[in-house]
Amino acid sequence: MGPEALDRLFREARTATAFASRPVSRETLVELYDLLKLGPTSGNCSPARFLFLTTEDARRRLHPALSPGNVARCDAAPVVVVVCHDPLFFEHLPRLNTEAGLRDWFAADVGLSEETAFRNGTLQGGYLLMAARALGLAVAPMSGFDAFAVEDGLLADTGWRANFLVALGYAEGAEKSARAPRLAFDEACLCL
Repeated sequence: MGPEALDRLFREARTATAFASRPVSRETLVELYDLLKLGPTSGNCSPARFLFLTTEDARRRLHPALSPGNVARCDAAPVVVVVCHDPLFFEHLPRLNTEAGLRDWFAADVGLSEETAFRNGTLQGGYLLMAARALGLAVAPMSGFDAFAVEDGLLADTGWRANFLVALGYAEGAEKSARAPRLAFDEACLCL
């Protein structure tokens, strides 16, 4: 991977603060998913599920669940993604992983299956962020919302659990904000 790709994914990328009115097509969302689904998960369990809110009406349905600071960002984005996980992900394991008995192992242990679904679903949400940037989309991940309200209002028929939100679209304007500070290697890492 060349420096241009690293710049696009990491060094020059910033959390979106404004979105252009340009819509994100369904074809782009399919391409986005087709990239992110290739990222590894433990045992290929693939528990993440994604709710793409693509209309103004659908995004407005989020308002009661949002922290006040996230309302304008969600309204401005052409798409808001609810990154979820399926607690019953193991029902798909016989198709996704050939290891005998794996489905039954998770089905018999609710704690293990919930932990696995949350951890790997979050990982797949990170893949969504990177795949979106690779496709030229801007992203703004958010955790300021009432997950239970989203689940009751938008996900009740699915059984999925909401994890975090991502405002998604094309960046407005070319000016980038200064990068916020990050921890140094020695502050965030240990080598044993």
